[in-house]
Amino acid sequence: MSAVQDLARLQSAAPAVRLIRGDAVALEPVRWLWPGFLPAGMLTLLGGAPGCGKTTIALSLAATVARAGAWPDGSRCARPGDVLIWSGEDAHPVLAARLAAMGADMCRIHFIDGISGGEGEAFDPGRDMPLLEATAETLKAPRLLIVDPIVSAVIGDSHKGAEVRRSLQPVVALAQRLGCAVIGITHFSKGTAGRDPAERITGSIAFAALARLVLVAAKVQADEGDEPRRVLVRAKSNIGPDDGGFSYSLDRVEVAPEVEGQRVVWLEALQGSARDVLAEAEANPDDDGESSALDEAVQFLRSELKDGPKPAKAIFREARDAGHAERTVKRAKSDLQVESLKEKSGWVWALPIKEAKEANSANDSKGQTGGPLASSANSASDSPLGFLGTLGTLADDAEAI
Repeated sequence: MSAVQDLARLQSAAPAVRLIRGDAVALEPVRWLWPGFLPAGMLTLLGGAPGCGKTTIALSLAATVARAGAWPDGSRCARPGDVLIWSGEDAHPVLAARLAAMGADMCRIHFIDGISGGEGEAFDPGRDMPLLEATAETLKAPRLLIVDPIVSAVIGDSHKGAEVRRSLQPVVALAQRLGCAVIGITHFSKGTAGRDPAERITGSIAFAALARLVLVAAKVQADEGDEPRRVLVRAKSNIGPDDGGFSYSLDRVEVAPEVEGQRVVWLEALQGSARDVLAEAEANPDDDGESSALDEAVQFLRSELKDGPKPAKAIFREARDAGHAERTVKRAKSDLQVESLKEKSGWVWALPIKEAKEANSANDSKGQTGGPLASSANSASDSPLGFLGTLGTLADDAEAI
């Protein structure tokens, strides 16, 4: 074989990018469990503040799938299917009581109870989705999976977009391959009232970006003497209308001797955007102990810097992914008295000595100071302003303040 033939053989065996021509792609319509609100084969997020009944809403939809019942808009589920439920929040008897209260066919409900074999490990949504997919394939008609909360499927930092996308990919793949709808339950970030509802989902904005549809629930403030009203509305949809929804109430019914289950009672249809509907719902919010956006930003910044100094540009990038405004991060920096140092690569932030000691007990026990900026802090000790005083002339730099 000649050298030219050897070269041709090696070139032909080299990896190459596969291309598919556009006219070879078959066009497929979106398949729905609940038309307009719950797509099959895709991830849907269901978010909201505590106490609005998010899990009960998801179970209401599960009951409808299991018995091929009526959806909130009066249309009917086309055919019954199997439902898989994993909850890190509620015990199986609590969930079963709610499903029974809503008339679910319990033969089609499957609670994820752990991993068989070995020592019977607990199911980990961040690790065991491929195993779950293999098990779900053995069911006659897997139609719906509920993951509560969806953040449990994330391995790593749920505020970092790359880690969220990587961790949720097995969930998305399961949905696509089985044609199964997935509902991921989540919370609103604290102190985000008034912002775009899809951006209020806790953690990285990648959660809402990956979901094809985002539903949000809220409690509407009632007039004195009236029962509070609750609303479920579409906040985002890449595959259909992204507004409108339904109001609902929650009540309890007896499902067995001395056993009550909570259920959803669906009420009238709602018009308008999620932002408008939630603006009414949160017009006079009760003080439920939630911290402000500044409190959230302080926690975020402390977490980012607990392992040592970090470039300011990287912090702002992670903050944007986590839904924190730059102005709020700068206020948090001021509250924490974060130190800034100009290096060749740009500005670097670090926790002050006291904060660093609290964040790293190992360093504290050894009597160390708290990071690479400590030496600068010590060298500036002769200044009445200390280390931060040496940066006063640099306050016009956006990354320094």
